[in-house]
Amino acid sequence: MAMTMSQSDVQVQQKEGVEDEQSMFRSDSGEDSLDGLMRQRCPLTPSLSPRKRTTSQSKTEPPLLRTNKRTIYTAGRPPWYNVTGTTFKEAFVIGLCGGSASGKTTVANKIIEALDVPWVVLLSMDSFYKVLSKEEQELAARNEYNFDHPDAFDFELLVTVLRKLKKGKSIKVPVYDFTSHNRRKEWKTVYGANVVIFEGILAFANKELLKLLDMKVFVDTDSDIRLIRRLKRDITNRGRDIAGVIKQYNKFVKPAFEQYIEPTVQVADIVVPRGGENFVALDLIVQHVHSQLEKRKLRWDISALASAHQGQPLPKTLSVMESTPQVRGMHTIIRNKETSRDEFIFYSKRLMRLLIEHALSFLPLKITGVSILRAGETMEQALMAVCKDIRLGKILIQTNHDTGEPELHYLRLPKDISEDYVILMDSTVSTGAAALMAVRVLLDHDVQEDKIFLLSLLMAEMGVHSVAYAFPKVRIITTAVDKNVNDEFHIIPGIGNFGDRYFGTDAPSDCYESDEGMDY
Repeated sequence: MAMTMSQSDVQVQQKEGVEDEQSMFRSDSGEDSLDGLMRQRCPLTPSLSPRKRTTSQSKTEPPLLRTNKRTIYTAGRPPWYNVTGTTFKEAFVIGLCGGSASGKTTVANKIIEALDVPWVVLLSMDSFYKVLSKEEQELAARNEYNFDHPDAFDFELLVTVLRKLKKGKSIKVPVYDFTSHNRRKEWKTVYGANVVIFEGILAFANKELLKLLDMKVFVDTDSDIRLIRRLKRDITNRGRDIAGVIKQYNKFVKPAFEQYIEPTVQVADIVVPRGGENFVALDLIVQHVHSQLEKRKLRWDISALASAHQGQPLPKTLSVMESTPQVRGMHTIIRNKETSRDEFIFYSKRLMRLLIEHALSFLPLKITGVSILRAGETMEQALMAVCKDIRLGKILIQTNHDTGEPELHYLRLPKDISEDYVILMDSTVSTGAAALMAVRVLLDHDVQEDKIFLLSLLMAEMGVHSVAYAFPKVRIITTAVDKNVNDEFHIIPGIGNFGDRYFGTDAPSDCYESDEGMDY
């Protein structure tokens, strides 16, 4: 069944006999149906005004910073896994197909702008052209190589990359040089997508690819317009001449469109005539994606996490440093809220050094350190003092004040971290929510679970249980374990807000029994 809106502004196709979870717009009633979506549709403006959202730190400021060149999102990524550490929700993948220069990238960028959500990835099929042999490169130089044929693409690599990205894994994307007709040496690392927009001329031509697409959009543009755009693009950006572009278009591009691309319109959920200028179609797509993202939200219950393992014995993966008179003495000093900042820093550093030395007895030589910002960063100096030239990474996790959930805001990890043992550092661990997210990030970057060592000066029992339950192979090493947390999930008796005490920043008076206050 096909449906036309506003004089062919948008055409929506549905296949009979498709299950509800596979057909994006099929619904007997409710907000998922086309009629429901159209009734809810807000008045459309050419700018596709984004929805209002709140940030993790403020209820009034928008979650982004706009510059002349790009938009930088300040909102964090909420948990994409459950309390067992298992990935719970996959990325929502939109497939954009259409002829060469039909405006797929323009449509993709306008969808991203209108969605106004962080953690959106644009993946282009152009990155997955095969590496050409010497003979093929000579053909390409003479405009005799068919880049629009399915055989020109590395579908095996493409399916592997998109499948991993959909599952939340870190992936590496090749960078193709259209001037030399070859892949560049450096590949681009992509991670953390809530929404993936995949665009390409043959995006619907492979059965395995189609299985990964949650929404299929065909961009339909007049052939004359596409030829004009292709001439401008290839001459300006790819160093081609007019005669070569026209020759290639008539010999390869046009026949390939008619044989391989145009027939795939039949599998599309939405057909978008006129590409990026079709605001009705774009608005419909954006509203549907928003509805799907809302359904996929995973609500964490920190209270349930806190009570899940009460009364259970501490796990065997936990190693608590021997409580010598020296260790007990240093704990007495840093736990005293009257201790001066200078003394707090001095004895914290000494305790960190002992903790690192203790942890190294379990580890081989090839180690990478990763700190959970900000308090975990204080442990880096102790690690560098005993491990020369060690590589360091950082993960910033903060709490969303509205939901109480941890959110990933930033990460920087060394290359090929999957080959190393990783010391994951945080000054204190209360509920274990931040530690769970940090471990999940490392696993998404292919670090083996039994190669992750979580180090903390002080942990609460519930934090130990949470990490050990979700990731039973992770080694947990600390100088002390406190039994309880209060109603605000601060460790009792605790050590105060470690970050504020160490860096000299102010903290609310009622947050003394805290494990970095808002960082779990």
